[in-house]
Amino acid sequence: MLDEHMLRYERPAATWTEALPVGNGRIGAMVFGGLSEDRIQLNDITVWAGDRSPTASPGFAEAAAEARQLCFAGRPAEAEALLQPFMGVSTGPRSHQTAGDLHLVYEGIDAETTVGYGRTLDLDQAAATVSFTADGAVHTREVIASIPHDALIIRLTADRPGRIHVTASLDRPEDFTAAGRENGLEMWGQAGHDGAADGVRWHVRLDAAAEGGTVREDQGRLRIAGADAVTLIIAIATDYHHADPQTPLTANLAVACRSVTGRLMRIPYTELRKEASAAHQRLYRRCGLRLDGPDRTSTPTDRRLADVRAGADDPGLLSLLFHYGRYLLIASSRPGSLPANLQGLWNEHLKAPWNADYHININLQMNYWHAESANLPSCHEPFFDFIERVAARGEETAARVYRCRGTVAHHTTDAWLHSDPFGNIRYGLFPHGLGWSSRSFMEAWRYRGDESFLRDRAFPLLRKVARFYLDTLAEEPSTGLLVTGPESSPENAYRSKDGNTVTICMGSAMGLQIVQEALAHLLEAAAVLDVKDSLTAEAEQALARLADGLIIGEDGRILEWRRPVDEPEPGHRHISHLYAVYPGSSVKPADARLMDAARKTLAHRLSHGGGHTGWSRAWIINLEARFRDSDAAHHNLVELLRTSMNPNLFDDHPPFQIDGNFGAAAGIIEMLIQSHQQEHPPAGPFVLDLLPALPRAWPAGEIRGVRTRGGFDVDLAWNGGKLTEARLTSTRGGAAILRYDGKDRPIALAPGESLTLGPGGEPMHRSHP
Repeated sequence: MLDEHMLRYERPAATWTEALPVGNGRIGAMVFGGLSEDRIQLNDITVWAGDRSPTASPGFAEAAAEARQLCFAGRPAEAEALLQPFMGVSTGPRSHQTAGDLHLVYEGIDAETTVGYGRTLDLDQAAATVSFTADGAVHTREVIASIPHDALIIRLTADRPGRIHVTASLDRPEDFTAAGRENGLEMWGQAGHDGAADGVRWHVRLDAAAEGGTVREDQGRLRIAGADAVTLIIAIATDYHHADPQTPLTANLAVACRSVTGRLMRIPYTELRKEASAAHQRLYRRCGLRLDGPDRTSTPTDRRLADVRAGADDPGLLSLLFHYGRYLLIASSRPGSLPANLQGLWNEHLKAPWNADYHININLQMNYWHAESANLPSCHEPFFDFIERVAARGEETAARVYRCRGTVAHHTTDAWLHSDPFGNIRYGLFPHGLGWSSRSFMEAWRYRGDESFLRDRAFPLLRKVARFYLDTLAEEPSTGLLVTGPESSPENAYRSKDGNTVTICMGSAMGLQIVQEALAHLLEAAAVLDVKDSLTAEAEQALARLADGLIIGEDGRILEWRRPVDEPEPGHRHISHLYAVYPGSSVKPADARLMDAARKTLAHRLSHGGGHTGWSRAWIINLEARFRDSDAAHHNLVELLRTSMNPNLFDDHPPFQIDGNFGAAAGIIEMLIQSHQQEHPPAGPFVLDLLPALPRAWPAGEIRGVRTRGGFDVDLAWNGGKLTEARLTSTRGGAAILRYDGKDRPIALAPGESLTLGPGGEPMHRSHP
């Protein structure tokens, strides 16, 4: 047991955000750890209310063309009033939904007389455990979500025979039927909303095996009495069809569940547990972090959090937050299922906040910022699969709504893959969801060097995205340059010259930065693949005429819009005009002018209350790391704990959103190693910048198993704020430039070869595979 990888508590969860999550990428549970009564809330990431996708009104393209001219004429309020009626109308909630609750009622357990209560989530073992002593017997309850067995497994034990007496039942807030079966329970239904059952059909089955004692069904409940130990197996199946969500699967869900539970009931729990842990650890143990400081691993996590809020220094809690970010991605995003949504896969609601959907104006992308760098590329695959399916739908939207080539999706989508612009222009008119998402495909290529991925997946998406941009860029009359729009800068507003608060614009900074990057990525991929055609020629010509997305205003800040404006909300949570700094990388550390302007931009946001949501704070951590402002990055990490963290360390927007957890993990890596810069792209070596933003609060520590662009696995150790040792292993062979303490050293390694550096980054020795 690795205590530094443990969340621990001394009392049961009283609220959902105190419960502890387990998951296998598709199904999961929130474990409350009650004594005489316990609740285990169940999820399947594919349980969604029905597909009533919003669609833009006919005539959108013509209205958008007229709105574009009104914006150019300095009449954005009229443009917004003209185009708003053509936006699709929200048809929600089309929410992700809970799969229900397992209730366990224990006889002979008096909460008032139990002693030694402990509740833990072991991130290394992927197990939620409760233990206590009641009437002289030590009880242990463990919950795992097994990846290889595709099931939730619950184990109840006591160290004295015949002490387990428990009644199990299944229910859900609505839209379900439950029934007892021999040695088990079943519950089934169809996800719906407002009385309409038109969503995903689902089925839950629980089977029980008792060692000693009796098991009997009693009016829809399962009663187990006098057992020495009990194993409960839960299987969940749905008719969600990933390849074509509008055409449900036709398999018998009850049979599918029964086949899982029936097979697993024949396998001893120790074997199930061993196989589940091994599968998890193959991913989890690839990477690790240790930050030296007081050992507080035996202190309950909620108390440590309270102490940090009171001003205590606890580097170990930041290490735990990093480990948790990796754990949560492993648990909520595995090949073959949907990607992690706004809540990962954990959701107790029928109508979740923001439907627990897929916001692609930062949130879904942030979920995967650490997927490659934390050495979890397989966890990235659901994102790629999903975006490709959205892009296929987006081709229809581009043709029908915009009357153009290519593909487009807007600020959000969901399991039904909708891609039309809908809702208020302030948030809904953001035609860059796929442009932004395409950068993750290029990042995967840079980390992995898999040319087949570049050719077969990244390049086709980039071509579709580029076609849309090339057809919708418009010449700005006053400059002759090409600009994006009509669009909004995500969820933000400005005051027009006539004093109106408006959101529509032409050429937002973020829009231009994303287009510049997407077209450059297309040309980079084309160069690697030796492709030259009419599309790459169009892209080259458009890039030469594209307006600058990094305009510096008179006050030294980067402008969010094409001219200086009054901002009604200067502390806005989105920091869209710094996209090119992070997650983008077109603003280089050596470009002092732009970096200084970006710093001033962020400082202005923060001085007006920016960073007040969890995910926004996580973005700021990464930006400060890119600025090499180590103490500011650390300050914002601590502020994330102080202001935006639930007792179970779920990020608090508020309410809970998981992106802040994932963004924080990415930010910690960004503080310790960066590899954005490439010498002579597309084929030149990447610069591996060691300890670029190491804060004074972390004088000693180590990180291991992180991956860089160019395909290097890196271990770093430091003491006294200085590098003491580094080990770099090339996964595919190649060159890099090592940067530390102002010195650059070129290296070249064969596939599998390692290079060890000593103090100051001096090369010491090589080892060959």
